[in-house]
Amino acid sequence: MNHRLHPDLAPVAAGLPRTDFSDPAAARAAALAAATARVAALPADEDVQITEETTSGPKVRIYRPRTVTEPAPVLLDFHGGGFVLGSLDSEHGRARDLARLSGCVVISVDYRLAPEHPFPAGLEDCYTALEWTVKNAAELRVDPGRVAVGGGSAGGGLAAGLALLARDRGGPAIAFQLLLCPALDDRLRTWSATAFTDTPAFDAAAAAQMWPLYLRGGEASAYAAPARAEDLRGLPPAYVLTAEYDPLRDEGIEYALRLMRAGVPTGLQQTTGTFHVFDHVAPDAPVSRRARAAMAEALRAGLGIADESAGRP
Repeated sequence: MNHRLHPDLAPVAAGLPRTDFSDPAAARAAALAAATARVAALPADEDVQITEETTSGPKVRIYRPRTVTEPAPVLLDFHGGGFVLGSLDSEHGRARDLARLSGCVVISVDYRLAPEHPFPAGLEDCYTALEWTVKNAAELRVDPGRVAVGGGSAGGGLAAGLALLARDRGGPAIAFQLLLCPALDDRLRTWSATAFTDTPAFDAAAAAQMWPLYLRGGEASAYAAPARAEDLRGLPPAYVLTAEYDPLRDEGIEYALRLMRAGVPTGLQQTTGTFHVFDHVAPDAPVSRRARAAMAEALRAGLGIADESAGRP
C-alpha cells in the first residue's frame, strides 16, 4: 500500500524497524537500551522537576512544572509498548513535554508487563497508582479532584480501561482521559487493523502479536479491551488522537464516536500523514511538536488549567 507520509515523518519512517513481539525478552531488552540512550541524550529541562517514588505497587516518576500553582492538576501517564515493552525511560520525553506544556504534574507509572504478568496485572497497577495518588494528594501537592489518565498505544488502552474500572468499582474520580493512538480492541476486525500490513513502526502483524501475550488465553473483558464495553455512559471527558496510517486508527475513531453518542464530551483529532505513536518515534519533528502542543491544550481544557501556567512548544 502506498502511504503518503507527512514530509516531517517520511525521512524518519524509512529507517524504522518493524515492531516484533515474537521474542518478548529480546524485544524488551532492545527497547530498554534504546530508551536509556534517548533519555541520556536529552538536554536538561530546568522548567520541570523530576523525582521518583515507590507506591504500594508500581514505581512512579513524577514531573512537576516549577511554576505550577498548587494543589496542581495531575495526569497519570501510562507508557506504550504493546503491553509487553516500555518503561519509565521510554515515556520520559513525552511525560516531560506534557508537564512543561500543560502546567500539569505528570506521574508516569511503571506497570507490570506481559507475558510474565498478563491482564489484569498491568491494569491493577494503574488502579493502585490512581488510589495512591488520591490518597497522598496532600503530600504530592496535587488536586485529587483534577486527576486525568492517559497514554499512548497500550498506555491509552490502559487509561481507557482504568476509566471504566474506576467507574464500575466506584473508585477515585477521574476528570479526563487522554487517549493517544489507543489499543482498544483485541478483535482487530476494523478496516485499518486488517489493511495496514506494512505501516511504519507498527503494523497489523504486530497488533495481532501483542493481544495473545497480554491476555495469555484469558477472556478479553471490557477492562482489557475497552472497545468491548457495552455502556460508555458516565465516563470522564476524553481527547482521542489517531494517526492516518495506524492499524489502531479505526478503533480509536469508533471509540471516540461511541463516547460522544453516550453523552461523554470528547475531542477527536485525526492526524494526516502520520503513523502509530509518531510523536514518540519522532518527537523532534514539527508535526510531532504540534501534536504534543494539542495534547497539552486538551489537558489544560479538560483539567481547567490557565494558559499562563503552562510552557510553550
